[in-house]
Amino acid sequence: MKFKKGDHVEVIWRSELYRGAVTQVVEATNEIVVKLAKKPAIDYLFKQNQVSKVELVKLPQFVADWIEYCKKHCWGLSEALEDTYENSCMPEEVMDWFEDCRENQELFARAWLDGYEIKEPLYYIKVIDSYFGYINLNLKTGAYTTSTNEEPVGFKTKFTESEIKNMDTRYWSFAVPVEEVEETK
Repeated sequence: MKFKKGDHVEVIWRSELYRGAVTQVVEATNEIVVKLAKKPAIDYLFKQNQVSKVELVKLPQFVADWIEYCKKHCWGLSEALEDTYENSCMPEEVMDWFEDCRENQELFARAWLDGYEIKEPLYYIKVIDSYFGYINLNLKTGAYTTSTNEEPVGFKTKFTESEIKNMDTRYWSFAVPVEEVEETK
C-alpha cells in the first residue's frame, strides 16, 4: 500500500499499538515518517509494510463543521456532544443527525479522536478574481460577504454543492473545488 502525507495510520512501536499521521514519504527507501499520537508526540521512521492505514469515519459536512467549531473553541468531546445545556449552539441538523441513529454518537466520537473524511466534496465560491473574491457566510448573522478563503472563527467559506445551490443556483458557476485552491497555496 502506498501512503501519502496526511494519511492516518496505525503502527506497533515498542510492543504497543499507536495511531499517527504520515508527515513525510521517503520514496527512495520505501519508508514513511509518522508522527505518533502519544505524549510527547514524536516522529518515527517506519518501512511502509510495517504500517496499516486507518479507515476514517465518513461524516456529512455539517457534522464535520460542528467538530471544527468545537475544537476551535477548545471544547472537549463531552461538551461537543452536549445539546441540553441552556446556551447550546449546536446546529439543529447536527441534533437531528444524533437523534436519527444512536450509532451516530459513536461515529462522532471516533471522528473526534481519530479523524474523519467528508462524504461530499467542498467548494469555495469565487465571485471576483481577487484574493478577497470569495463568498463568506457569517454564522452568527447569516449575512454573506466577500473576503479571503481563510475561515476565521464564526465564518464559513467552504460549501457543498447543495448548500451553494440552495443559496442561489447561479453561484454554482463560480464554485471552485477546495483542493484546487489549497494546492496553489
